[in-house]
Amino acid sequence: MKKDDAIFIAGHRGLVGSAILRRLEAEGFTRLLTRTRGELDLTNSAAVDEFFAREKPAVVVVAAAKVGGIKANSDRPVEFLIDNLQIQNNLIRAAHENGAGKLLFLGSSCIYPKLAPQPIPESALLGGPLEPTNEAYAIAKIAGIKLCQAYAREYGANFISGMPTNLYGPNDNFDLETSHVLAALLRKAHEAKESGARELVVWGSGKPLREFLHVDDLAAACLFLLQNYDSPEIINIGTGIDLTIRELAELICDVVGFKGELTFDASKPDGTPRKLLDISKIISLGWEPTIPLREGIAQTYDWFRNSAAAGSGS
Repeated sequence: MKKDDAIFIAGHRGLVGSAILRRLEAEGFTRLLTRTRGELDLTNSAAVDEFFAREKPAVVVVAAAKVGGIKANSDRPVEFLIDNLQIQNNLIRAAHENGAGKLLFLGSSCIYPKLAPQPIPESALLGGPLEPTNEAYAIAKIAGIKLCQAYAREYGANFISGMPTNLYGPNDNFDLETSHVLAALLRKAHEAKESGARELVVWGSGKPLREFLHVDDLAAACLFLLQNYDSPEIINIGTGIDLTIRELAELICDVVGFKGELTFDASKPDGTPRKLLDISKIISLGWEPTIPLREGIAQTYDWFRNSAAAGSGS
């Protein structure tokens, strides 16, 4: 990968895409291609074909996806399945047909079975039933992985797939209807502190174990893989460390400064009991995360407050 290669970052305004864009800019890459949703509808195959035929990106990063937490996934499985299939099918096919030398498809740890062995090795894929609350999203991502592998097998395409764990950081989604757990808890704790509330309600029992990776660490991993990894076999990206949702809520409250009580709404779903990735494969190649969870949450909270003050964060 050369510094003057044309690199298309699909989804550059999202949590993941914006971090990858920042990283590539910081590393001196000079031909970074981006399009907003208004400029290029990635579900429109003709529009995607026209863009690729004109720009001919040498490298493609598929960070565009319809994403959300448990509630959004449960409420709108049709949209999560159809939209994600359309986006990734259009991008992967157009990349091959227009001569892209490399493509990085970003999946998700939710591709793995609900009761996968812990930590979850890459070999656990398709080893059992999925978590029902995000099954549609997971199936779409699995289809993307398999399409990349099919292009590699049939055409020799250098299309690779990275599987990030739960992510957080600047440009996260803090909408309580559609956000993931860390962002939702951060906003809830902030609003509880500001309003002087005595308690903060957390969905579920607080017992599930989760792993969280700062999106800037993910961006560093993506650049590392683009430069050092050429296998169609999937590769996990995480921290190798997890904690309970209760512990996460307590840490967030401490960072935010909320002094009230935590209560747990057991009528709400817990999701998968534990989801910790085995990251020995990427560690053996020479990459490792660098941002501790508490430091990352504090940075994200600063971003959230600054963004909210500017009228765009909440």
